[in-house]
Amino acid sequence: MSTPTSASVAAIQMVSTRDLAANLRDAARLLSEAAAQGARVAVLPENFAVLSTSDMLACGRTEAGDAPVIRRFLSDRARALGLWIVGGSLPLAARPDGSDIEDRVRASCLVFDDQGREVGRYDKIHLFDARVDDAHGHYRESDTFEPGDQVVTLDTPVGRLGLAICYDLRFPELFRALRAQGAEWVCLPSAFTWQTGDAHWHALIRARAIENQIWVVAAGQGGQNSERRRTYGHTLICDPWGKVVAEQAEGPGVVVAGLDRERLAQVRANMPVWDHRRL
Repeated sequence: MSTPTSASVAAIQMVSTRDLAANLRDAARLLSEAAAQGARVAVLPENFAVLSTSDMLACGRTEAGDAPVIRRFLSDRARALGLWIVGGSLPLAARPDGSDIEDRVRASCLVFDDQGREVGRYDKIHLFDARVDDAHGHYRESDTFEPGDQVVTLDTPVGRLGLAICYDLRFPELFRALRAQGAEWVCLPSAFTWQTGDAHWHALIRARAIENQIWVVAAGQGGQNSERRRTYGHTLICDPWGKVVAEQAEGPGVVVAGLDRERLAQVRANMPVWDHRRL
């Protein structure tokens, strides 16, 4: 795919709740804003359509579940806006090969092109099983989700994209694998807790960008999603030198930046760390 020297990408921040219809209305409005600002690709946050672990199995598994509704929404919006959409994450009860998952779902990031065609899928590999000093306390994604096992990259109008989700950020080997597959930028739909985000969000994103010399587009949940859950936000776009070029701290919104491929090539040529590795 031929890509321009610099084309714009949007990272969308939301404050999603358990209300699917309201979340989809918010997502539709923000996607329209992204398109109006000239973005060629828009990235939604993790769990953009429903942010409730207790609802995930029902959303992804039941015959009347909402996963087909969410999937159709993403396709329709992409086609209507002429916009590539990275669909954050949604729960799916089948693996990429079509086989059923017996008692859990996968946290899947779907990519749609500007014709509304599904052109990519990544299933979250690293699951957030951790204790956090917040009102929620203990997170166990593995109770609900089956981990994925495939590293995924694909070509987009703004360069070759590597797919990752939230907790994946803490595992540099995944980002190495994405760079090895030619990634020029990596998206990171997220729902970081306020506590972990305040401690590590910026440091980890900048490290992944610097060590792999890639753009990182991190679209987060950012606000009080429920009585017990507050997410960190700080949706941002980071360049391959580790500079944050656009950011929104809290609340719904859109940040847009051009992913300059000449800048990327210059950074890699001036300091060819990929060639200097000693394995």
